[in-house]
Amino acid sequence: MGGKEQRGISFYEYKLERVMKRLGVETYSFNWDRWGCYVDFRYKGELYKFEHSAEKARSRGVILRNGSESFIEVVLTFEDLATIVERGIYGLETWVRGIKYLPSLVDVPEYFKILGFAEIPGGAEEIRQRYENLTGQLPPDGREREEKVQQLKDAAEQALQYFRNNDNIH
Repeated sequence: MGGKEQRGISFYEYKLERVMKRLGVETYSFNWDRWGCYVDFRYKGELYKFEHSAEKARSRGVILRNGSESFIEVVLTFEDLATIVERGIYGLETWVRGIKYLPSLVDVPEYFKILGFAEIPGGAEEIRQRYENLTGQLPPDGREREEKVQQLKDAAEQALQYFRNNDNIH
């Protein structure tokens, strides 16, 4: 990076602010850590995210030492995009169309599925209510009931543990 790194990271934070204004982006956030960085922004109602890392660069034959160097490269990329957009060739939406930020899909653990949830519920209270509803619908007695109650009880305990582990108990 040489001269780029000597300017200091705050210089590139300032450059990012300026280039976002050039692109007409009002809302954005960014961060970097030891190994990588991201810049996410809202443009015409859509959320986009640029991510870069020393590892990603290395996989493409570019040597970056850390996340701040990755951040510098992302800022320079935004400047390149702003220049292209300002030439009137294409709008920003053309260049960022393929990088819309979509949260990663979460696999729903089996214990939530046993309780009849298609997605992770909002909290422990939903688990308790679902458990009570499901056990209330079972036949009043018999071996089948005992097995099903035990299956539901085990699933509910695991689901409640999920919320305890993730500090999400409501």
